[in-house]
Amino acid sequence: MKKTEMGRFNISPDEDSSSYSSNSDFNYSYPTKQAALKSHYADVDPENQNFLLESNLGKKKYETDFHPGTTSFGMSVFNLSNAIVGSGILGLSYAMANTGIALFIILLTFVSIFSLYSVHLLLKTANEGGSLLYEQLGHKAYGLAGKLAASGSITMQNIGAMSSYLFIVKYELPLVIKALMNIEDTNGLWYLNGDYLVLLVSFVLILPLSLLRNLGYLGYTSGLSLLCMIFFLIVVIFKKFQIPCPVEAALIANETVNGTFTQAAMAVLASNGTTDDACRPRYFIFNSQTVYAVPILTFSFVCHPAVLPIYEELKSRSRRRMMNVSKISFFAMFLMYLLAALFGYLTFYGHVESELLHTYSEIVGTDILLLVVRLAVLVAVTLTVPVVIFPIRSSVTHLLCPTKEFSWLRHSIITVTILAFTNLLVIFVPTIRDIFGFIGASAAAMLIFILPSAFYIKLVKKEPMRSVQKIGALCFLLSGIVVMIGSMGLIVLDWVHDPSAAGGH
Repeated sequence: MKKTEMGRFNISPDEDSSSYSSNSDFNYSYPTKQAALKSHYADVDPENQNFLLESNLGKKKYETDFHPGTTSFGMSVFNLSNAIVGSGILGLSYAMANTGIALFIILLTFVSIFSLYSVHLLLKTANEGGSLLYEQLGHKAYGLAGKLAASGSITMQNIGAMSSYLFIVKYELPLVIKALMNIEDTNGLWYLNGDYLVLLVSFVLILPLSLLRNLGYLGYTSGLSLLCMIFFLIVVIFKKFQIPCPVEAALIANETVNGTFTQAAMAVLASNGTTDDACRPRYFIFNSQTVYAVPILTFSFVCHPAVLPIYEELKSRSRRRMMNVSKISFFAMFLMYLLAALFGYLTFYGHVESELLHTYSEIVGTDILLLVVRLAVLVAVTLTVPVVIFPIRSSVTHLLCPTKEFSWLRHSIITVTILAFTNLLVIFVPTIRDIFGFIGASAAAMLIFILPSAFYIKLVKKEPMRSVQKIGALCFLLSGIVVMIGSMGLIVLDWVHDPSAAGGH
Protein backbone atom coordinates (compact mmCIF):
# COMPACT_ATOMS: atom_id res chain seq x y z
CA MET A 1 0.00 0.00 0.00
CA LYS A 2 1.49 3.32 -1.04
CA LYS A 3 0.31 6.73 0.07
CA THR A 4 -0.30 9.17 -2.74
CA GLU A 5 -1.43 12.77 -3.07
CA MET A 6 -4.49 14.09 -1.26
CA GLY A 7 -4.31 11.40 1.38
CA ARG A 8 -5.48 8.65 -0.99
CA PHE A 9 -3.93 5.21 -1.13
CA ASN A 10 -3.02 2.94 -3.98
CA ILE A 11 -4.44 -0.41 -2.92
CA SER A 12 -3.04 -3.55 -4.38
CA PRO A 13 -5.42 -6.28 -5.60
CA ASP A 14 -4.92 -8.37 -2.47
CA GLU A 15 -5.86 -5.49 -0.18
CA ASP A 16 -9.40 -4.72 0.84
CA SER A 17 -10.33 -1.49 -0.92
CA SER A 18 -13.14 -0.90 1.53
CA SER A 19 -10.88 -0.66 4.53
CA TYR A 20 -9.88 2.95 4.30
CA SER A 21 -11.93 6.03 4.99
CA SER A 22 -11.54 9.53 6.33
CA ASN A 23 -13.42 12.69 7.01
CA SER A 24 -12.74 16.39 6.79
CA ASP A 25 -13.27 19.83 8.25
CA PHE A 26 -12.40 23.28 7.09
CA ASN A 27 -9.65 24.20 9.44
CA TYR A 28 -6.75 21.87 10.07
CA SER A 29 -3.23 21.57 8.74
CA TYR A 30 -1.49 19.53 6.10
CA PRO A 31 -0.93 16.10 7.68
CA THR A 32 -4.64 15.98 8.36
CA LYS A 33 -5.57 17.82 5.18
CA GLN A 34 -4.29 14.79 3.32
CA ALA A 35 -7.07 12.83 4.93
CA ALA A 36 -9.42 15.79 4.75
CA LEU A 37 -9.01 16.44 1.05
CA LYS A 38 -9.82 12.83 0.50
CA SER A 39 -13.16 14.33 1.42
CA HIS A 40 -16.28 12.85 2.88
CA TYR A 41 -16.36 10.16 0.24
CA ALA A 42 -13.58 8.26 -1.42
CA ASP A 43 -13.72 6.86 -4.92
CA VAL A 44 -15.21 3.64 -3.67
CA ASP A 45 -18.81 3.36 -2.58
CA PRO A 46 -19.06 4.83 0.93
CA GLU A 47 -21.61 2.21 1.84
CA ASN A 48 -18.82 -0.37 1.55
CA GLN A 49 -16.22 1.61 3.46
CA ASN A 50 -15.19 0.23 6.83
CA PHE A 51 -12.57 1.63 9.12
CA LEU A 52 -11.74 -1.85 10.38
CA LEU A 53 -11.52 -5.21 8.72
CA GLU A 54 -14.48 -7.36 9.70
CA SER A 55 -12.15 -10.10 10.90
CA ASN A 56 -10.52 -7.66 13.33
CA LEU A 57 -13.63 -6.52 15.18
CA GLY A 58 -12.20 -7.71 18.45
CA LYS A 59 -11.92 -6.37 21.95
CA LYS A 60 -9.58 -3.48 21.11
CA LYS A 61 -10.74 -2.56 17.64
CA TYR A 62 -9.24 0.94 17.75
CA GLU A 63 -5.74 -0.54 18.26
CA THR A 64 -5.95 -2.85 15.24
CA ASP A 65 -2.80 -2.34 13.22
CA PHE A 66 -4.53 -2.37 9.83
CA HIS A 67 -3.27 1.11 8.92
CA PRO A 68 -0.46 2.36 11.18
CA GLY A 69 -0.66 6.08 11.87
CA THR A 70 2.32 8.23 10.92
CA THR A 71 1.56 11.53 12.70
CA SER A 72 3.30 12.28 15.99
CA PHE A 73 1.49 13.21 19.18
CA GLY A 74 2.68 16.84 18.99
CA MET A 75 1.66 17.25 15.36
CA SER A 76 -1.73 15.72 16.14
CA VAL A 77 -2.21 18.33 18.87
CA PHE A 78 -1.32 21.02 16.35
CA ASN A 79 -3.74 19.56 13.79
CA LEU A 80 -6.65 19.35 16.22
CA SER A 81 -5.95 22.86 17.54
CA ASN A 82 -5.99 23.95 13.93
CA ALA A 83 -9.34 22.26 13.43
CA ILE A 84 -10.81 24.07 16.44
CA VAL A 85 -9.59 27.61 15.91
CA GLY A 86 -11.20 29.63 13.16
CA SER A 87 -13.06 32.83 12.39
CA GLY A 88 -15.19 32.31 15.48
CA ILE A 89 -12.41 33.83 17.57
CA LEU A 90 -13.27 37.22 16.04
CA GLY A 91 -16.73 37.13 17.62
CA LEU A 92 -15.81 36.10 21.16
CA SER A 93 -15.26 39.63 22.50
CA TYR A 94 -18.73 40.51 21.23
CA ALA A 95 -20.09 37.52 23.13
CA MET A 96 -18.31 38.65 26.31
CA ALA A 97 -19.59 42.21 25.87
CA ASN A 98 -23.13 40.82 25.95
CA THR A 99 -22.71 38.29 28.76
CA GLY A 100 -20.15 39.84 31.10
CA ILE A 101 -16.81 38.37 32.09
CA ALA A 102 -18.02 35.86 34.68
CA LEU A 103 -20.95 34.53 32.67
CA PHE A 104 -18.77 34.26 29.56
CA ILE A 105 -16.12 32.23 31.42
CA ILE A 106 -18.84 29.92 32.77
CA LEU A 107 -20.28 29.40 29.27
CA LEU A 108 -16.82 28.97 27.72
CA THR A 109 -15.93 26.35 30.33
CA PHE A 110 -19.13 24.38 29.84
CA VAL A 111 -18.98 24.46 26.03
CA SER A 112 -15.34 23.34 25.99
CA ILE A 113 -16.03 20.49 28.47
CA PHE A 114 -19.13 19.40 26.55
CA SER A 115 -17.18 19.49 23.27
CA LEU A 116 -14.46 17.33 24.79
CA TYR A 117 -17.06 14.89 26.13
CA SER A 118 -18.61 14.62 22.67
CA VAL A 119 -15.15 13.77 21.27
CA HIS A 120 -15.03 10.94 23.82
CA LEU A 121 -18.42 9.69 22.63
CA LEU A 122 -17.37 9.96 19.00
CA LEU A 123 -14.14 8.00 19.46
CA LYS A 124 -15.89 5.24 21.38
CA THR A 125 -18.63 5.08 18.75
CA ALA A 126 -16.05 4.87 15.96
CA ASN A 127 -14.45 1.96 17.79
CA GLU A 128 -17.72 0.06 18.23
CA GLY A 129 -19.20 1.09 14.89
CA GLY A 130 -16.13 0.09 12.92
CA SER A 131 -15.79 3.29 10.88
CA LEU A 132 -13.83 6.52 10.95
CA LEU A 133 -16.17 8.25 8.54
CA TYR A 134 -18.69 10.53 10.23
CA GLU A 135 -21.40 9.97 7.62
CA GLN A 136 -20.78 6.24 7.64
CA LEU A 137 -21.38 6.14 11.39
CA GLY A 138 -24.66 7.92 10.76
CA HIS A 139 -25.62 5.35 8.13
CA LYS A 140 -24.70 2.44 10.40
CA ALA A 141 -26.76 3.95 13.22
CA TYR A 142 -29.87 5.27 11.48
CA GLY A 143 -29.60 4.38 7.82
CA LEU A 144 -30.04 7.04 5.15
CA ALA A 145 -31.55 9.53 7.63
CA GLY A 146 -28.45 9.33 9.86
CA LYS A 147 -26.13 9.70 6.91
CA LEU A 148 -28.01 12.74 5.60
CA ALA A 149 -28.08 14.30 9.07
CA ALA A 150 -24.31 13.98 9.41
CA SER A 151 -23.59 15.08 5.85
CA GLY A 152 -26.04 17.97 6.06
CA SER A 153 -24.64 19.21 9.37
CA ILE A 154 -21.06 19.10 8.12
CA THR A 155 -22.06 20.85 4.89
CA MET A 156 -23.92 23.58 6.79
CA GLN A 157 -20.96 24.06 9.11
CA ASN A 158 -18.60 24.37 6.16
CA ILE A 159 -20.91 26.84 4.40
CA GLY A 160 -21.01 28.83 7.63
CA ALA A 161 -17.22 28.76 7.76
CA MET A 162 -17.00 29.92 4.13
CA SER A 163 -19.47 32.70 4.84
CA SER A 164 -17.54 33.87 7.88
CA TYR A 165 -14.30 33.91 5.87
CA LEU A 166 -15.90 35.93 3.08
CA PHE A 167 -17.41 38.27 5.66
CA ILE A 168 -13.85 38.98 6.79
CA VAL A 169 -12.99 39.85 3.18
CA LYS A 170 -16.08 42.08 3.00
CA TYR A 171 -15.19 43.88 6.24
CA GLU A 172 -11.43 44.10 6.06
CA LEU A 173 -10.37 44.40 2.40
CA PRO A 174 -11.92 47.89 1.94
CA LEU A 175 -10.04 49.08 5.03
CA VAL A 176 -6.77 47.65 3.73
CA ILE A 177 -7.22 49.30 0.32
CA LYS A 178 -8.17 52.58 1.97
CA ALA A 179 -5.07 52.50 4.18
CA LEU A 180 -2.68 51.49 1.39
CA MET A 181 -4.02 54.14 -1.02
CA ASN A 182 -4.38 56.76 1.73
CA ILE A 183 -7.94 57.57 0.67
CA GLU A 184 -9.99 59.90 2.85
CA ASP A 185 -13.23 60.36 0.89
CA THR A 186 -14.76 56.95 0.14
CA ASN A 187 -18.02 58.14 -1.39
CA GLY A 188 -18.78 56.61 -4.78
CA LEU A 189 -15.65 54.45 -4.99
CA TRP A 190 -16.75 50.96 -6.04
CA TYR A 191 -13.44 49.36 -5.05
CA LEU A 192 -14.11 50.33 -1.44
CA ASN A 193 -17.52 48.65 -1.45
CA GLY A 194 -17.31 45.38 0.48
CA ASP A 195 -20.04 43.68 -1.59
CA TYR A 196 -18.22 44.34 -4.86
CA LEU A 197 -14.89 43.32 -3.40
CA VAL A 198 -16.13 40.00 -2.02
CA LEU A 199 -17.57 39.16 -5.46
CA LEU A 200 -14.30 40.16 -7.14
CA VAL A 201 -12.14 38.09 -4.77
CA SER A 202 -14.52 35.12 -5.01
CA PHE A 203 -14.60 34.85 -8.77
CA VAL A 204 -11.11 36.11 -9.65
CA LEU A 205 -9.01 34.41 -6.94
CA ILE A 206 -11.08 31.79 -5.10
CA LEU A 207 -12.98 30.25 -8.04
CA PRO A 208 -9.89 29.28 -10.12
CA LEU A 209 -8.34 27.62 -7.06
CA SER A 210 -11.59 25.86 -6.22
CA LEU A 211 -11.96 24.42 -9.73
CA LEU A 212 -8.72 22.46 -9.43
CA ARG A 213 -9.16 18.74 -8.78
CA ASN A 214 -6.05 18.53 -6.61
CA LEU A 215 -5.91 21.02 -3.75
CA GLY A 216 -3.04 19.32 -1.93
CA TYR A 217 -0.74 22.33 -2.29
CA LEU A 218 -3.22 24.34 -0.21
CA GLY A 219 -2.80 21.95 2.68
CA TYR A 220 -0.62 24.34 4.64
CA THR A 221 -3.16 27.18 4.60
CA SER A 222 -4.79 26.05 7.83
CA GLY A 223 -1.42 26.16 9.56
CA LEU A 224 -1.11 29.71 8.23
CA SER A 225 -4.59 30.43 9.55
CA LEU A 226 -3.65 29.27 13.06
CA LEU A 227 -0.48 31.39 13.03
CA CYS A 228 -2.53 34.38 11.90
CA MET A 229 -4.94 33.90 14.78
CA ILE A 230 -2.04 33.69 17.26
CA PHE A 231 -0.62 36.91 15.78
CA PHE A 232 -4.10 38.44 16.04
CA LEU A 233 -4.25 37.48 19.74
CA ILE A 234 -0.85 39.08 20.41
CA VAL A 235 -1.97 42.31 18.74
CA VAL A 236 -5.26 42.34 20.72
CA ILE A 237 -3.32 42.04 23.99
CA PHE A 238 -0.84 44.73 22.93
CA LYS A 239 -3.56 47.15 21.83
CA LYS A 240 -5.33 46.87 25.18
CA PHE A 241 -2.43 48.76 26.77
CA GLN A 242 -2.17 51.27 23.92
CA ILE A 243 -5.79 52.39 23.60
CA PRO A 244 -7.05 54.50 26.54
CA CYS A 245 -10.56 54.50 27.96
CA PRO A 246 -13.23 55.83 27.73
CA VAL A 247 -13.31 55.51 23.97
CA GLU A 248 -16.41 57.75 23.77
CA ALA A 249 -14.26 60.82 24.38
CA ALA A 250 -11.92 59.83 21.58
CA LEU A 251 -14.83 59.31 19.24
CA ILE A 252 -16.23 62.74 20.10
CA ALA A 253 -12.84 64.42 19.82
CA ASN A 254 -12.06 62.52 16.63
CA GLU A 255 -8.42 63.21 17.30
CA THR A 256 -6.48 60.10 16.31
CA VAL A 257 -3.61 59.83 13.87
CA ASN A 258 -2.73 56.39 12.53
CA GLY A 259 -4.41 54.76 15.50
CA THR A 260 -2.52 56.88 18.09
CA PHE A 261 -4.31 59.36 20.37
CA THR A 262 -3.07 62.93 20.07
CA GLN A 263 -2.60 65.38 22.96
CA ALA A 264 -6.00 66.94 22.21
CA ALA A 265 -7.71 63.57 22.46
CA MET A 266 -5.82 62.74 25.64
CA ALA A 267 -6.98 66.05 27.15
CA VAL A 268 -10.57 65.14 26.41
CA LEU A 269 -10.00 61.72 27.95
CA ALA A 270 -8.50 63.29 31.07
CA SER A 271 -11.39 65.75 31.44
CA ASN A 272 -13.90 62.92 31.26
CA GLY A 273 -11.92 60.75 33.66
CA THR A 274 -11.42 57.00 33.45
CA THR A 275 -13.79 55.97 36.21
CA ASP A 276 -16.86 56.30 34.06
CA ASP A 277 -19.19 53.28 33.96
CA ALA A 278 -18.15 52.75 30.34
CA CYS A 279 -14.70 51.71 31.56
CA ARG A 280 -15.82 49.36 34.29
CA PRO A 281 -15.89 45.67 33.37
CA ARG A 282 -19.23 44.00 33.99
CA TYR A 283 -19.45 40.41 35.11
CA PHE A 284 -23.05 39.49 34.33
CA ILE A 285 -24.97 41.06 31.45
CA PHE A 286 -28.34 40.07 30.06
CA ASN A 287 -29.73 41.77 26.97
CA SER A 288 -31.21 40.91 23.58
CA GLN A 289 -27.76 40.04 22.20
CA THR A 290 -26.88 37.61 25.00
CA VAL A 291 -28.66 34.85 23.06
CA TYR A 292 -25.81 34.84 20.52
CA ALA A 293 -23.17 33.90 23.11
CA VAL A 294 -23.72 30.12 23.20
CA PRO A 295 -24.05 29.77 19.37
CA ILE A 296 -20.85 31.79 18.88
CA LEU A 297 -19.04 29.53 21.37
CA THR A 298 -20.35 26.30 19.82
CA PHE A 299 -19.41 27.59 16.36
CA SER A 300 -15.90 28.29 17.69
CA PHE A 301 -15.40 24.80 19.15
CA VAL A 302 -16.63 22.62 16.28
CA CYS A 303 -13.86 20.28 15.16
CA HIS A 304 -15.62 16.93 15.32
CA PRO A 305 -15.49 15.94 11.63
CA ALA A 306 -11.70 16.44 11.91
CA VAL A 307 -11.31 14.24 14.98
CA LEU A 308 -11.71 10.92 13.18
CA PRO A 309 -9.12 11.48 10.41
CA ILE A 310 -6.67 12.88 12.96
CA TYR A 311 -7.27 9.75 15.05
CA GLU A 312 -6.65 7.58 12.00
CA GLU A 313 -3.29 9.24 11.32
CA LEU A 314 -2.12 9.22 14.97
CA LYS A 315 1.05 7.20 15.58
CA SER A 316 0.71 4.42 18.19
CA ARG A 317 -3.02 4.93 17.88
CA SER A 318 -5.29 4.30 20.88
CA ARG A 319 -8.42 5.95 22.16
CA ARG A 320 -6.67 7.07 25.36
CA ARG A 321 -3.83 8.63 23.36
CA MET A 322 -6.29 10.48 21.14
CA MET A 323 -8.19 11.73 24.18
CA ASN A 324 -4.92 13.13 25.52
CA VAL A 325 -4.43 14.91 22.21
CA SER A 326 -7.95 16.30 22.53
CA LYS A 327 -7.51 17.46 26.13
CA ILE A 328 -4.34 19.41 25.33
CA SER A 329 -5.84 20.93 22.18
CA PHE A 330 -9.07 21.99 23.87
CA PHE A 331 -7.24 23.46 26.85
CA ALA A 332 -4.92 25.44 24.57
CA MET A 333 -7.85 26.80 22.57
CA PHE A 334 -9.76 27.54 25.80
CA LEU A 335 -6.90 29.79 26.94
CA MET A 336 -6.56 31.38 23.49
CA TYR A 337 -10.28 32.10 23.25
CA LEU A 338 -10.42 33.45 26.80
CA LEU A 339 -7.50 35.82 26.27
CA ALA A 340 -8.80 37.06 22.91
CA ALA A 341 -12.28 37.69 24.30
CA LEU A 342 -11.07 39.26 27.56
CA PHE A 343 -8.53 41.71 26.12
CA GLY A 344 -10.83 42.65 23.25
CA TYR A 345 -13.65 43.36 25.70
CA LEU A 346 -11.41 45.28 28.13
CA THR A 347 -10.28 47.46 25.23
CA PHE A 348 -13.68 48.53 23.91
CA TYR A 349 -16.20 47.35 26.53
CA GLY A 350 -19.70 48.04 25.17
CA HIS A 351 -18.39 49.23 21.80
CA VAL A 352 -17.22 45.81 20.61
CA GLU A 353 -18.62 44.93 17.19
CA SER A 354 -19.56 41.41 16.09
CA GLU A 355 -16.19 41.17 14.29
CA LEU A 356 -13.46 42.40 16.64
CA LEU A 357 -10.86 43.30 14.03
CA HIS A 358 -13.30 45.74 12.42
CA THR A 359 -13.82 47.48 15.76
CA TYR A 360 -10.27 48.83 15.76
CA SER A 361 -10.79 50.71 12.48
CA GLU A 362 -14.12 52.14 13.58
CA ILE A 363 -12.70 53.53 16.82
CA VAL A 364 -8.95 54.12 16.52
CA GLY A 365 -8.20 53.90 12.81
CA THR A 366 -5.57 51.69 11.22
CA ASP A 367 -1.87 51.61 12.03
CA ILE A 368 0.89 49.49 10.52
CA LEU A 369 0.47 46.67 13.02
CA LEU A 370 -3.27 46.35 12.39
CA LEU A 371 -2.67 46.59 8.65
CA VAL A 372 -0.25 43.65 8.80
CA VAL A 373 -2.78 41.63 10.83
CA ARG A 374 -5.51 42.37 8.28
CA LEU A 375 -3.33 41.39 5.34
CA ALA A 376 -2.28 38.15 7.02
CA VAL A 377 -5.86 37.21 7.90
CA LEU A 378 -7.11 38.11 4.41
CA VAL A 379 -4.49 35.93 2.73
CA ALA A 380 -5.21 33.04 5.09
CA VAL A 381 -8.99 33.07 4.64
CA THR A 382 -8.78 33.57 0.88
CA LEU A 383 -6.60 30.48 0.51
CA THR A 384 -8.69 28.46 2.97
CA VAL A 385 -12.05 28.91 1.20
CA PRO A 386 -11.13 26.52 -1.69
CA VAL A 387 -10.23 23.86 0.88
CA VAL A 388 -13.64 24.32 2.51
CA ILE A 389 -15.46 24.08 -0.83
CA PHE A 390 -13.86 20.72 -1.58
CA PRO A 391 -15.77 18.52 0.93
CA ILE A 392 -19.04 20.35 0.21
CA ARG A 393 -18.68 19.67 -3.51
CA SER A 394 -17.73 16.06 -2.89
CA SER A 395 -20.78 15.55 -0.70
CA VAL A 396 -23.14 17.13 -3.24
CA THR A 397 -21.61 15.12 -6.09
CA HIS A 398 -21.98 11.89 -4.19
CA LEU A 399 -25.60 12.55 -3.29
CA LEU A 400 -26.64 13.64 -6.79
CA CYS A 401 -24.65 11.31 -9.02
CA PRO A 402 -22.52 8.84 -7.03
CA THR A 403 -22.01 6.34 -9.86
CA LYS A 404 -21.17 8.71 -12.71
CA GLU A 405 -17.63 9.39 -13.87
CA PHE A 406 -15.94 12.72 -13.28
CA SER A 407 -17.24 15.54 -15.45
CA TRP A 408 -15.60 18.95 -15.66
CA LEU A 409 -18.95 20.53 -16.54
CA ARG A 410 -20.67 19.09 -13.46
CA HIS A 411 -17.60 19.85 -11.33
CA SER A 412 -17.63 23.49 -12.47
CA ILE A 413 -21.39 24.00 -12.12
CA ILE A 414 -21.44 22.68 -8.56
CA THR A 415 -18.42 24.79 -7.59
CA VAL A 416 -19.86 27.99 -9.06
CA THR A 417 -23.24 27.30 -7.44
CA ILE A 418 -21.71 26.79 -3.99
CA LEU A 419 -19.60 29.93 -4.30
CA ALA A 420 -22.49 32.01 -5.65
CA PHE A 421 -24.83 30.87 -2.87
CA THR A 422 -22.24 31.74 -0.22
CA ASN A 423 -21.69 35.16 -1.76
CA LEU A 424 -25.42 35.84 -1.66
CA LEU A 425 -25.42 35.00 2.05
CA VAL A 426 -22.49 37.35 2.69
CA ILE A 427 -24.08 40.19 0.72
CA PHE A 428 -27.60 39.96 2.12
CA VAL A 429 -27.01 38.72 5.70
CA PRO A 430 -26.48 41.92 7.74
CA THR A 431 -23.58 40.86 10.00
CA ILE A 432 -21.18 38.04 10.68
CA ARG A 433 -22.92 37.76 14.05
CA ASP A 434 -25.95 36.26 12.32
CA ILE A 435 -23.78 33.63 10.61
CA PHE A 436 -22.12 32.74 13.91
CA GLY A 437 -25.51 32.63 15.62
CA PHE A 438 -27.48 30.61 13.08
CA ILE A 439 -24.77 28.06 12.23
CA GLY A 440 -23.72 27.78 15.87
CA ALA A 441 -27.29 27.10 16.97
CA SER A 442 -28.00 24.57 14.22
CA ALA A 443 -25.11 22.71 12.56
CA ALA A 444 -22.61 23.23 15.41
CA ALA A 445 -25.13 22.03 18.00
CA MET A 446 -25.79 18.95 15.86
CA LEU A 447 -22.09 18.14 15.50
CA ILE A 448 -21.18 18.75 19.15
CA PHE A 449 -24.24 17.61 21.10
CA ILE A 450 -26.79 15.66 19.12
CA LEU A 451 -25.06 13.43 16.56
CA PRO A 452 -22.20 12.02 18.72
CA SER A 453 -24.60 11.13 21.55
CA ALA A 454 -27.25 9.72 19.18
CA PHE A 455 -24.66 7.56 17.37
CA TYR A 456 -23.22 6.42 20.70
CA ILE A 457 -26.61 5.34 22.05
CA LYS A 458 -27.37 3.35 18.91
CA LEU A 459 -24.01 1.77 18.05
CA VAL A 460 -22.38 1.00 21.41
CA LYS A 461 -24.16 -2.29 22.12
CA LYS A 462 -22.09 -3.57 25.04
CA GLU A 463 -23.49 -0.96 27.42
CA PRO A 464 -27.18 -1.31 28.45
CA MET A 465 -29.49 1.69 28.27
CA ARG A 466 -29.63 1.85 32.06
CA SER A 467 -25.85 2.16 32.37
CA VAL A 468 -24.32 5.41 33.58
CA GLN A 469 -22.63 5.90 30.20
CA LYS A 470 -25.83 5.56 28.19
CA ILE A 471 -27.84 7.72 30.60
CA GLY A 472 -25.11 10.38 30.37
CA ALA A 473 -25.21 10.25 26.57
CA LEU A 474 -29.01 10.51 26.63
CA CYS A 475 -28.88 13.56 28.91
CA PHE A 476 -26.25 15.06 26.61
CA LEU A 477 -28.52 14.44 23.61
CA LEU A 478 -31.49 16.07 25.33
CA SER A 479 -29.39 19.05 26.40
CA GLY A 480 -28.23 19.47 22.82
CA ILE A 481 -31.81 19.52 21.57
CA VAL A 482 -32.70 22.12 24.23
CA VAL A 483 -29.67 24.25 23.29
CA MET A 484 -30.46 24.08 19.57
CA ILE A 485 -34.18 24.79 19.83
CA GLY A 486 -33.74 27.40 22.55
CA SER A 487 -30.93 29.28 20.76
CA MET A 488 -32.67 29.18 17.38
CA GLY A 489 -35.94 30.35 18.92
CA LEU A 490 -34.34 33.26 20.77
CA ILE A 491 -32.32 34.31 17.73
CA VAL A 492 -35.41 34.31 15.49
CA LEU A 493 -37.31 36.31 18.11
CA ASP A 494 -34.46 38.83 18.18
CA TRP A 495 -34.60 39.13 14.38
CA VAL A 496 -38.38 39.60 14.43
CA HIS A 497 -38.73 41.99 17.37
CA ASP A 498 -35.57 44.03 16.90
CA PRO A 499 -34.76 44.22 13.18
CA SER A 500 -32.83 47.43 13.79
CA ALA A 501 -30.23 45.36 15.64
CA ALA A 502 -29.43 43.43 12.47
CA GLY A 503 -26.57 45.74 11.85
CA GLY A 504 -24.92 44.78 15.10
CA HIS A 505 -22.77 47.21 16.99
